[in-house]
Amino acid sequence: MTLLKNYITGFLNRSGGYVFTATIASRVLSFITSWIALQLLTNKSLGEVLYAWNIITFLMPFIGFGLHQSYIRYGAITHHTNEKEALLYYVLKKGILTSFFLSLIVGLVGFIFPFKISNTGIYLSIFSFIFVPSFLVEVIKIKARLFHQNKQLAFIEIIYHCLLIVLVSLLSYVLKEIGYIIAFITTPIFVVFIFRHSIINTPKLKKPSFIDIEFWKYGFFGGLSNVASMLLFAIDILLIGYLLEDSEKVTVYRYISLIPFSILFLPRVFITTDFVAFTERITHKTYIYNYIKSYMLLFTILSISFVSFFFIFKEYTLNLFDSSFTSYTDSFVILNIGVCGVLIFRGLFGNLLSSIGKIKVNYYITGFAILINCVSNYYLIPSLGIKGAAITSASLLWFTGLSSCIAFFYYYKPQLPTSTV
Repeated sequence: MTLLKNYITGFLNRSGGYVFTATIASRVLSFITSWIALQLLTNKSLGEVLYAWNIITFLMPFIGFGLHQSYIRYGAITHHTNEKEALLYYVLKKGILTSFFLSLIVGLVGFIFPFKISNTGIYLSIFSFIFVPSFLVEVIKIKARLFHQNKQLAFIEIIYHCLLIVLVSLLSYVLKEIGYIIAFITTPIFVVFIFRHSIINTPKLKKPSFIDIEFWKYGFFGGLSNVASMLLFAIDILLIGYLLEDSEKVTVYRYISLIPFSILFLPRVFITTDFVAFTERITHKTYIYNYIKSYMLLFTILSISFVSFFFIFKEYTLNLFDSSFTSYTDSFVILNIGVCGVLIFRGLFGNLLSSIGKIKVNYYITGFAILINCVSNYYLIPSLGIKGAAITSASLLWFTGLSSCIAFFYYYKPQLPTSTV
């Protein structure tokens, strides 16, 4: 238990408690924001806006061509302050430019493409202005992480969501759905203004020598990996609706998966806090192996506790949503078991793969899992219904987790020099 105690103490010393609190607060504030929008906008107009926003969400990992993701990995393995500053200047210069072009392309598509849902094109074009400020916010947050300022990272998250609530309330009340969209665009602009000191004084330094095609590929595959991960979680809902042609079953699956998938914020909190720390020491074999053992011990205990609790109280839990949901307890338990594959393995080893520069492996694993998901659900959903989707999801969450673990130990070469950077 000393290993576990030291791990938690280290997490707290790196301001992990602030990150944890900010994550919980952000989720609560996001829920309040959604509730306010529901009160101020009609279901029809809000649905049209959210449809356009869902498209933006899938494009968001590609802001700056993913350079913000390259920034955190290469910034962590770069030990000289001048090189970190030179890297920041390069990422800002190129990232703003590529984000602008993404906005231009999405804006033109919004005007040209004939979407079936009314107003989607107009809303998409307006939303396209969010890419540049969102990229700058990500860079500001990553800089805080690189300099071990996780407390500031937590403040940025809370301020962002507090501003979003205020702006959504005011602008949606005055301008309705257009105001709602403007609120999402102006929130990151205000955040950038508040924390502008993080980037405004960045010196114009020469491009670091380690920036090459691999640097750009890392960011691009990071974006692909994030999109693939979102698809992996979203595809069950799409296939249930398509294969069963029953909107009620879609609603049931969405709610019985709500609790299992919500617990996945926990590994994100720890990785957000620790990614820079373990990337800086990625070639230190003893440190990395101790980190792996500590992480897996903690999340194995949490997983067993989580599954046990909701197995015992499965009927009571589902009854909180709707009494009819209690007939889906098997699917609920299966999903709870499935997310443990992410808690114990994927959350850790997927990021360790990114840390050693093998982020494309994450994309390949997730992409293959999506293919299996489609084929498996095509046969299991018609015969087993929601349980078929739950079995597929649970199996693939363990598959991606274990695959990430195997891939990491295959590629990990701790005897290599600390960095060529």
